Amino acid sequence: MKTSASVSDQTVDQATLRRAIAASAMGNATEWFDYGIYAYGVTYISAALFPGDAGEAVLFALATFAISFLVRPLGGIFWGSLGDRLGRKSVLALTILLMSGATLCVGLIPSYDSTGFWAPLLLVLLRIVQGFSTGGEYGGAATFMAEYAPDDRRGFYGSFLEFGTLAGFSLGAFLMLAFSLLLGDQAMHDWGWRIPFLVAAPMGLIGMYLRARMEDTPVFRAHESATEARPSLGLIALMRGHWRPMLVVGGLVVALNVVNYTLLSYMPTYLQRRIGLSPDEALAVPLLGMLFMMLFLPIAGRLSDRIGRRPMWRFSLIGLLLLVTPLYMLMGTGLTGACIGFILLGLLYVPQLATISATFPAMFPTHVRFAGFASAYNISTSVFGGTAPAINSGLISITGIELMPAYYMMVTCLVGLVALRFMPETVGRTLYEDPFAQ
Repeated sequence: MKTSASVSDQTVDQATLRRAIAASAMGNATEWFDYGIYAYGVTYISAALFPGDAGEAVLFALATFAISFLVRPLGGIFWGSLGDRLGRKSVLALTILLMSGATLCVGLIPSYDSTGFWAPLLLVLLRIVQGFSTGGEYGGAATFMAEYAPDDRRGFYGSFLEFGTLAGFSLGAFLMLAFSLLLGDQAMHDWGWRIPFLVAAPMGLIGMYLRARMEDTPVFRAHESATEARPSLGLIALMRGHWRPMLVVGGLVVALNVVNYTLLSYMPTYLQRRIGLSPDEALAVPLLGMLFMMLFLPIAGRLSDRIGRRPMWRFSLIGLLLLVTPLYMLMGTGLTGACIGFILLGLLYVPQLATISATFPAMFPTHVRFAGFASAYNISTSVFGGTAPAINSGLISITGIELMPAYYMMVTCLVGLVALRFMPETVGRTLYEDPFAQ
């Protein structure tokens, strides 16, 4: 098997590898483009599609954002099982179409004033479709990327998947900010917020085209030719046979995605409503921070190939645990402090973000890699990640303490450190090995 793995790695030429990176990253960019325009346009979306005053409408909109995450585990196990049985490529072509189509349709929903409760109901239904497709998209894209990358450079190449994450999110943020500045507040509330949602359609078509031109991954093809077809596993069977990697991944994702969705999705709302920045300033701060993060992602990925994934995660988790509260206090001092604080928080988070697709897929054997990773990732994300904006807002409302998001992040970093204690080092390992079987 190890010989097969090395041969597979050697047969992937640079042109094919670049296409695989582009095909994987484009889907991730499309997914996070949706999150970006939703998070950065939540004030406009809530006013257009929900009843009540501004505060209540925003809370409803944040809760709707969280609803899509409830179905992500179902999508993870459904698409993951298909991907392990039929191949990664076919599943990823479908998930990107569903994601981009649902995002496009959000921009077409009639306002609450014209249709009443049909408006929020349609939004909920589309967020469910988006969440179901995303449940297969991220796990599949990370698996696709990991199985194409050479063993000794998986961290570096895998970091470009997260480059796509931030690029998609930044594009969504930039479009919302640009249209806000260009059209003005009234036009944005009336119709301007819809325009960025319409951009999702061409992004999805480009991603599907890139994926349709690719062969399935060398690792999957080698595994398929060397073994008999295996039946797809349900969640119970996965937990029974692979509970150790699923628990480790789930624990690490608690920290990963609470930090992720707090920084990327909730921060504009926090900076505007809690710190007092203007809507445009609240959009610009995370956008600037994400540009810095994008610069350092490939560096962190390459470094992880040299020193290992565990040291990168340990540095990130401990750094956030110690510094998140003072950095939140710095953000509360005004626009300059918010920029510096967000950039530093983002750079502390980069060692986790850069190594996801190099770390998590390598913990599962090939025949359950897609389903195992997607299920564990999405169960943890649905409970902790997607709910982070609503939980942070609710904790502040209940306690009156503006630093509650920082305290919540600290607790989840402790959970991540416990899970890290049981994570095997995967750097340099072939994906034909099961690190938990050693």
